[in-house]
Amino acid sequence: MILGMIEELPTTRPETPLLDSVATDLDRLSHLESHELVSLAEELRHDLLYSVAGTGGHFGAGLGVVELTVALHHVFNTPHDRIVWDVGHQTYPHKILTGRRDRMNSMRQIEGLSGFPKRSESPYDTFGVGHSSTSISAAMGMALAAQKQGIDRKVIAVIGEGAITGGMAFEALAHAGHERPNMLVILNDNQMSIGHNTGGLATYFAKIWASKTYTALREGSKKILEHVRGAWDLAKRTEEHMKGMVAPGTMFEELGWHYIGPLDGHDLPQLVNTLKVMSELKGPQFLHIRTVKGKGFAPAERDPIGYHAINKLEPAKPAKPAIPAKPKAPKYQDVFGQWLCDLAAQDERVVGITPAMCEGSGMVKYAAQFPDRFYDVAIAEQHSVTLAAGMACDGLKPVLAIYSTFLQRGYDQLIHDVALQHLDVTLAIDRAGLVGQDGPTHHGTFDLSYMRCVPNMVIGTPSDEKECRQMLQSAWLHEGPAAVRYPRGEGTGISMDTALTTMEIGKAQLIRQGTHIAILNFGVLLDQALVAAETLNATVVDMRWVKPLDETMILSLVEQHQALITLEENAVAGGAGSGVAEFLSNAGILCPIQHIGIPDAFIAHGGQDECRQMAGLTADDIIAAAANLGATEQPGSQTQQAG
Repeated sequence: MILGMIEELPTTRPETPLLDSVATDLDRLSHLESHELVSLAEELRHDLLYSVAGTGGHFGAGLGVVELTVALHHVFNTPHDRIVWDVGHQTYPHKILTGRRDRMNSMRQIEGLSGFPKRSESPYDTFGVGHSSTSISAAMGMALAAQKQGIDRKVIAVIGEGAITGGMAFEALAHAGHERPNMLVILNDNQMSIGHNTGGLATYFAKIWASKTYTALREGSKKILEHVRGAWDLAKRTEEHMKGMVAPGTMFEELGWHYIGPLDGHDLPQLVNTLKVMSELKGPQFLHIRTVKGKGFAPAERDPIGYHAINKLEPAKPAKPAIPAKPKAPKYQDVFGQWLCDLAAQDERVVGITPAMCEGSGMVKYAAQFPDRFYDVAIAEQHSVTLAAGMACDGLKPVLAIYSTFLQRGYDQLIHDVALQHLDVTLAIDRAGLVGQDGPTHHGTFDLSYMRCVPNMVIGTPSDEKECRQMLQSAWLHEGPAAVRYPRGEGTGISMDTALTTMEIGKAQLIRQGTHIAILNFGVLLDQALVAAETLNATVVDMRWVKPLDETMILSLVEQHQALITLEENAVAGGAGSGVAEFLSNAGILCPIQHIGIPDAFIAHGGQDECRQMAGLTADDIIAAAANLGATEQPGSQTQQAG
């Protein structure tokens, strides 16, 4: 058996005799004795670290649920019994145990394993996830389906304390308490989501017991009542009753659930025994366990945020003469973060909001410098949008930093609470376009489509980090709802202004003058447009703004060219290119036009460049589109560069 805290990621596969046998025949797991289960968990933890060292990916959450994963597959008859994992960051141990150990080296790579549960990948992945707070609803649906069909099946939802704060999770808890299906919810409470948990539910109980009011009341009453015969005994009983009124167990019991916990989630024998008992109970059951994110790997236990996910270990390279390293281009999230700090230093109306993405959205520095003007609302995207709307009603100028894929959850609020009232809210939309290894649950490929149709919206899409900073400033100064969407990863390395400069809203920029064909670029694919333009001798325009469009520029391009190509890292359906076509149609102008963007498909996971190739967003794809239009020209004509 492998024991002890792990200090470094293993570079060679550890010896794992029990795991070797179980990973190829999961049925053996149900027959293991208690001490063998403990050994298996240790082997699984080491194997997880070895696999992630080779591929990178999420592993902190997975280390925390090793014992739980072993216990679930030991007690329940999976996949007949259903396990639904919330979000899915924690499912690497589950994948190792369920026949995918030999493919873990392909994790998050093109045509490899997904970083999240995926129904098409394995029958053990009972529900595809990636966004939070969905597990209880899905598990309840499965439990009701089994009930209606007369199938004897256990259904288990595993959810973290961060995800359970989402409104959808509470809607499901309340509904299940009414319908009373046979299901089990396991709350994996590690006091962390991706970052530190915030919000009332996450801190409610701790605040009550730590409050001066409660302490003073308790101690003051004790001093008085302990001298009165019988009174202190009554007071103690009353105190316990008051505790019960606000304890987690009581809250879930009041919703109609049978609550057990909290238990030590790393005490495997206790977990197994508890799950066996609960598997025989009828109706909605709730098990609360406490775990440590990054359990067993010392660096991750010390820094659970930093070790939420890691890059793969690269082999050591032979020493070379020291060469001054070329400075890296800043990440777009950091460009946003610095802009927000600079802006807040000049205007006290600025407030920054994020739904649990402080680190990912580049707001760590801002939160430290302006703590009184920073609001992390936890996993509550809908609330974040309407919170910003309320602030805008009464004199503040809020900036909401949110991932494109998560803004989808706040769409109703964007329409009704922000745009309909024409409120001055700035949306900084991070991870727009193809994000790479996290795959289709995290790609931000729909935001231009779902925002462009909303009245009162201003929408910008910069081609580099300099434009991003200027566009953010222009959007913030605009009196009304405005959104700037930018991608994951590094910029182009272009020199940056430190001043808070702006650009004219709705004004495009001519980048290259050519003939026959014009490429209208929206966003960060400008480099691909320019490469293709050299072959095609095409005109290239950086459109910058999706709404309002530079209609004057479009009309000029139509007059001077035979055909147009629109280019964007968004769904073609309803995207920026659709806006160009709609304008031309409404103006009664006939012009051959080809739209290049995300096709009518979900793009698989892989590297960002690989995803773009799969989606057909390369220079070669632009050249092919031009050929389809019949508007190509051999190189050799005079061209003119425009700044």
